[in-house]
Amino acid sequence: MNVALLNAWFWPEVRRGSERLVHDLAVDLAALGHRPRLLTSHPALRTTRAIEDGFEVVRSPRPPERLLALRNFQTALTHLPFSYRELMRGDDELAHAFYPTDGVAAVQWGRRTGRPVVFSYMGVPRRDALSNQRLRMAIHELVTTGADAVTVLSRVARDEMWRWLGVEAEIVAPGVDLELFSPAGERAPEPTLACAGDPGDPRKRAALLVEAFAIVRRTVPEARLILMRPRDEALARRLEEGGATLVDVDSRGVVDVFRSAWATGLASYGEAFGLVVVESLACGTPVFGPDDAGVAEIVDSPAIGALFGAPEPDSVAEAMLAALELARDPATAAACRRRAEDFDTMSGARAYAAIYERLLAARRPA
Repeated sequence: MNVALLNAWFWPEVRRGSERLVHDLAVDLAALGHRPRLLTSHPALRTTRAIEDGFEVVRSPRPPERLLALRNFQTALTHLPFSYRELMRGDDELAHAFYPTDGVAAVQWGRRTGRPVVFSYMGVPRRDALSNQRLRMAIHELVTTGADAVTVLSRVARDEMWRWLGVEAEIVAPGVDLELFSPAGERAPEPTLACAGDPGDPRKRAALLVEAFAIVRRTVPEARLILMRPRDEALARRLEEGGATLVDVDSRGVVDVFRSAWATGLASYGEAFGLVVVESLACGTPVFGPDDAGVAEIVDSPAIGALFGAPEPDSVAEAMLAALELARDPATAAACRRRAEDFDTMSGARAYAAIYERLLAARRPA
């Protein structure tokens, strides 16, 4: 199959969970014999094309959005005409969008060509997330009702998709590169906690992590907290003043953080899945996280991690301490690895490929 994958951003410009998911999906689809290509954007004035890791990446221009941002419009709109143009010029049999605005281009292309469209929602639909920017709700309604199939990452995301948008979605859990994320090396000599989420994202609640860490140090004075360095220098200073150690790593360098930490986790809310949690487990490292979203579907046993309820420093600190204690148990690393093996990338690629085949078969004449 010729499959167009669409995402507003891609690495090295942006390296979040969705960018890793799209990259790994393209690699695995190519390994399965399909012909994926990624349509994304960049701030340059010209379209570029390159073969990266075995698949084509087309980066279309993304004109500045400053004026739209001042009016609080939905982000990632300005590249859409260019992505739509690339779709119309290509020979793709199916389009699969991973960002709502890209879904608009895909749905319009599907209506024009009669070819199927898949939309994957990467978060958890919530009232605030759907209404905090102009056009956002209209875009989500257009894409979720116009796509031939909608997928989400977890049960909580599926339930909220039905609650807020009235759309029945299919669950396709993301996977991790189990060869890259694997146990190796030695743990840090001092009890070390880490969070691989972006501290600049308010949903990650970095301030809550730092407050909880202060409580942890009352019990474990030698403990360390490693966070990713944010772009905001003022935020970076506040985190360091709170006792955090900031590091600059990419999506591959974070493997060393997972391997050396005693425990890693998230204090965030609204996590559709929590890819960094699975990556940590794949390295044999126990985790902590909230009990109200996708992380709770990953941490299915107290043998691999601890969950907190109320988003309060005391509750988060208790989960952190429990995860540190798990790291002292020699059986924990193997249990973590076994759980991570349930989320290999190829399983996700096969699930998406099955959806593609089903939609294409429905369009073929009898």
